[in-house]
Amino acid sequence: MRRKSISLVALLICISCSPRDFLSRRLAADLISASPAFKAPQQLLVQTGIVSSKEYPSPEFLVLQHRGWLTATNATCPAGIAPPPCWDLALTPSGVDAVRSLLSSDDAIKPSFTIPVARRELADITGISKQANAADVEFTWHWIPLNEIGAALYSSDVRYQSSVGFRDFDDGWRVVTSSTRSGQGIDEALKNAAPSS
Repeated sequence: MRRKSISLVALLICISCSPRDFLSRRLAADLISASPAFKAPQQLLVQTGIVSSKEYPSPEFLVLQHRGWLTATNATCPAGIAPPPCWDLALTPSGVDAVRSLLSSDDAIKPSFTIPVARRELADITGISKQANAADVEFTWHWIPLNEIGAALYSSDVRYQSSVGFRDFDDGWRVVTSSTRSGQGIDEALKNAAPSS
């Protein structure tokens, strides 16, 4: 009789619990993957026309140039653009083909435009450290290219290690969106990600 009453009490306690009351690896993975910062695609700003040596050669522009999608010729710096030397950047015909389907007709005529090139994919939750109503969750993730430009810039084989703070509220666990005493927010976690070994 006593065993049945203990089971009944345990069942009643579990019924009143929400799935978000216990920070499991699965819940942490779901909350990280669903966060706006994690879901936001990586954007590439492509600028054509005359740019200073401060903007060129960026690693991204060098990859686009190496792939034959962008040309760069030495140019005189106009007033207001410094430091010299300046470069005149233009999309090649194959570069126009590569970005055409990614742009609206209005963006296609602008000297600079932004295109989505990759999205994040969670690989694994590697650890959870809890203390009272706060936790730090370590996880690995990688880029998934969205198009041929993304594939040239981001390898899906490279894994990144990040750590993000979580807080337990009255309605369950949540990902911290900005830095707090108990941990860094998801934005900082993604910006400070280091390739894992």
